[in-house]
Amino acid sequence: MNRVKIAIMGILMVVSIAVLAIAADDMGQDKFDLDGGGRGDMSFPHKLHQDTLGNCNTCHDLFPKELGGIEKMKAEGKLKRKQVMNVSCIACHKAYKAEGKKFGPIRCNECHKR
Repeated sequence: MNRVKIAIMGILMVVSIAVLAIAADDMGQDKFDLDGGGRGDMSFPHKLHQDTLGNCNTCHDLFPKELGGIEKMKAEGKLKRKQVMNVSCIACHKAYKAEGKKFGPIRCNECHKR
């Protein structure tokens, strides 16, 4: 009976580790570049936003959790030009500023690098 319990506990540990690894991988890269249009690309601190917001859906209700998803939706006509930037990024940063919290960039050249 003890061997069965030990075997079951071992299997549960392996499964738990696998589940945690898959969940961590689903969080995306810590930092990546986004197409910033004519003003230049942007280095996006993804992990900083995850840690600050705590809820992926704050952003990902608007676009999918996949690298290149924003550009794909724009090409399909599902997102307007600057929609993510204006509705998500800048609006959120300004709201944090108004609340007296630490906030992100709100001027073009603070994100876009030519």
